[in-house]
Amino acid sequence: MDSYDDNKRVNIQSSSSFRLRSPSLNALRLQRIFDLFDKNGDGFITVDELSQALSRLGLNADLSDLLSTVESYIQPGNTGLNFDDFSSLHKTLDDSFFGGAGDDDDDNDDDPSSAAADESDLAEAFKVFDENGDGFISARELQAVLKKLGLPEGGEMERVEKMIVSVDRNKDGRVDFFEFKNMMRTVVIPS
Repeated sequence: MDSYDDNKRVNIQSSSSFRLRSPSLNALRLQRIFDLFDKNGDGFITVDELSQALSRLGLNADLSDLLSTVESYIQPGNTGLNFDDFSSLHKTLDDSFFGGAGDDDDDNDDDPSSAAADESDLAEAFKVFDENGDGFISARELQAVLKKLGLPEGGEMERVEKMIVSVDRNKDGRVDFFEFKNMMRTVVIPS
């Protein structure tokens, strides 16, 4: 139980983790996160890079606590986490904080508790983008989050506006929660 308490010291301010049902989408999402966090592109995420990425996302972690949590996952001789190490760390944190629900490959669409958890996860994800809390994601809000994540799409308002238009079903120039849910449930990864 002590190792769980040591890992728990990392200050994670969000109460839930956003997970997708498809394992291939989860793997793709994790690889994309790894690539974003690996700022210098050397194939390793150092503790400093991880700390900077978490800070940009508003998840402030004490550097010494982060180091104590992460160091056991870094292979001897490496300067940081490679993708496999990062994946193992992610799985352990998911198991510790969320009971490993992210690895569940069962189809629980008919389970009301699973549906409620999915709805809650989507609401948490929506709140990340809805910075002013008005119940809508504007192009400016989407751009701000994309910039925080270091995504190139955040640099061009025209691209951001096209992203909004592509999911804005009622044509009001904003994305409401229903449109966000619909978009998140219909994400398709090209083969």
